[in-house]
Amino acid sequence: MSLIEHFILFVISLLANTFSALSGGGAGLIQFPVLIFLGLSFSVALATHKVASVALGLGAALRYINSSRLERQFVILLLMAGLPGVVIGGSLILLVPDRIAEIALGILTGTLGLYSLFKPALGQVYAPLHRERQGYLVGGAVLFLLGILNGSLTSGTGLFVTLWLILWFGMDYQRAVAYTLILVGLFWNGAGAITLGILGDIRWDWLPALLLGSLLGGYLGSHLALRWGNRWIKRSFEVVTLLIAIRLIWGPY
Repeated sequence: MSLIEHFILFVISLLANTFSALSGGGAGLIQFPVLIFLGLSFSVALATHKVASVALGLGAALRYINSSRLERQFVILLLMAGLPGVVIGGSLILLVPDRIAEIALGILTGTLGLYSLFKPALGQVYAPLHRERQGYLVGGAVLFLLGILNGSLTSGTGLFVTLWLILWFGMDYQRAVAYTLILVGLFWNGAGAITLGILGDIRWDWLPALLLGSLLGGYLGSHLALRWGNRWIKRSFEVVTLLIAIRLIWGPY
């Protein structure tokens, strides 16, 4: 690739990951289709995107580490429930057609955005829920399923985790986004990248621009989320979910 093409990749990655860090997911809305448009196959683009997305989690962690107190039980829950699902999803996606799954995901993602849009108070106040054993079991089971989606599909699965943490555990948007960006962005995507790297191929020469854009975008988006608060995070979440739904249903590329 030429220097100009690497710069274009960097700008795309920076924009995609800034919006993703602000809304709690959705970097694949822009970044993944562009990789295919530039000539990568679906599987190579997916693996390359997953590796680059790890830098999003790292950038977010650098910004959130001193301002957000992650509770140990939720860190353990997201890792134990989600990581096995990610590995399973990453193993399955290379074996099955993806179009029907993408349309279904688009419909579900759009529904999440509309639900949030018509619930003005959603995620604005921290009100803990389901913190007993049964609540954690149900929450973990859903996170396992979301891990499978994260490993097998590319756009919007972090948004599902964000909204699930709000709906089931009573988190506000700012707190839920912190968990999503750090644990999903860094650890879930890391496991997905390793799985797809072993089973498929990664375009290593494209990664420097993508990793730099993801790292800076993760930090910038997290900074904006902390500065603007729950109301703006909620609006960003709604915009990103609806755009992802349109892209998936209308046609991904």
